[in-house]
Amino acid sequence: MKIILFCIFFVVHGFFNEKVMAQAPVNYIQVSQDLLYAAKTGDSTAPFTAILASAHGDELFAQLNTDDKRLAFWLNIYNAYTQFTLKQNPDQYKKRSVFYKEKMVVIAGKPLSLDKVEHGILRKSQVKWGLGYIGKLFPSRFEKKFRVQHKDWRIHFALNCGAKSCPPIAFYQPEQINLQLKLSTLNYLKSDCVYDSVTNRVGVPALMSWFRGDFGGKKKILPILREYKVIPEAAHPKVYFKKYDWELYLDNYRTNE
Repeated sequence: MKIILFCIFFVVHGFFNEKVMAQAPVNYIQVSQDLLYAAKTGDSTAPFTAILASAHGDELFAQLNTDDKRLAFWLNIYNAYTQFTLKQNPDQYKKRSVFYKEKMVVIAGKPLSLDKVEHGILRKSQVKWGLGYIGKLFPSRFEKKFRVQHKDWRIHFALNCGAKSCPPIAFYQPEQINLQLKLSTLNYLKSDCVYDSVTNRVGVPALMSWFRGDFGGKKKILPILREYKVIPEAAHPKVYFKKYDWELYLDNYRTNE
């Protein structure tokens, strides 16, 4: 009898353990990091894209309940999809306007384009070519639900679209996102800006022209450069925008990641 009871207990205990494990919530931010790591190493991304595609929308929304979490998740998603998709078929990059509009990102059953992730969610429903001054009139329900509440111009130094002039990729974490974005911005500005004290001119990334409204307008560029010590505190150089290098350049990951 004792043996029978023990066996029954073992089976029931195992059943409930399996059920609890099966019902354990998926950490979608961790999945976004795992997806990006697979894109970096060349491992299969399919298990992670499947989890994201079948995610329950309300469960995902509950996890992405702060801008720090939204930023980390969507930055990882954008960078991961860009990397592994272009690795699989680099020829897609020849028609970039088509590539960024293709609905290749499926999250919680919703097909999204890279443009939608960048301009709809990470830039809070901005028109792509509106220079950061024109918001969308009719963003989708999904976009309004999952977009950031406050725009952060530093995302432009974190998003990697596959071009040589893009910033290096990092693995973003909600707990460290502010520091990580600060470092990404600092490193990119230090490496890309060109300050000439003799001619009193400073060349800045083309991104700061394309999305100037995100940065607070052209007049806010010099204060940003001073904050990140690209130019001396007392300097007032003339700003010009550098040419963007669109050559395909993959696997550009930050070395300290």
